[in-house]
Amino acid sequence: MLGILGGTSLLYAEIPELEKKTVATPFGPAEVYLGEIALLMRHQFRTPPHKINFPACISALALSGVDKIIAFGSVGSLKEEIEPGSIILPDDYYSPYLIPTIHDNAIGHAVPSVDKELIKKIHENVPDTISGGTYVQTAGPRFETSAEIKVLSGAGDVVGMTVASEAAIANELEIPFAAICSVDNYCNGLCSDKISYEMILKRSQQNKKRIEDILETVIDLFGSY
Repeated sequence: MLGILGGTSLLYAEIPELEKKTVATPFGPAEVYLGEIALLMRHQFRTPPHKINFPACISALALSGVDKIIAFGSVGSLKEEIEPGSIILPDDYYSPYLIPTIHDNAIGHAVPSVDKELIKKIHENVPDTISGGTYVQTAGPRFETSAEIKVLSGAGDVVGMTVASEAAIANELEIPFAAICSVDNYCNGLCSDKISYEMILKRSQQNKKRIEDILETVIDLFGSY
């Protein structure tokens, strides 16, 4: 079954009709919407990014029968050439602040990865996507300082607060993982616009139709097997 992780970028999109279920996991409960796919909204219970229970969320998808995960995320651009409005499919991630794990009580090591076959198929079927790039995760909930952005721009291409943690747990559970990231703004210090959550929400509203089309394509591609 296909698992979809959603957040701000899916906030205004119409989604398939699904049944909400609370899934108990060893790490706590998580709400999953089930039907032809499994959908989990990462900010459930109005949880801010730095408080998300990533082990519970990804484990809930696994317990629901998910065998592949595609995360939709909102990101800021670390590069002038990656303009707001772009859709990027990162093939690597860097998380210097937060690395959650399901291995708190036993030794376990996972090789970090993003599934290149999922990325390839999405890129081939979704027009005007940027294939490849590094997702840098910061802790949140505040935006990054200009000084932090100068440093992080040498390590990656976009910055967000959730996808690297989701990938880390998916890697530990051996579930193929990829992300579709909507570039909603330039990072702090890269443009004259003042960054705000309201700006990101506005961009999400503007991208509503495009994100709905991408979601429909992804479900058609991966939802039946």
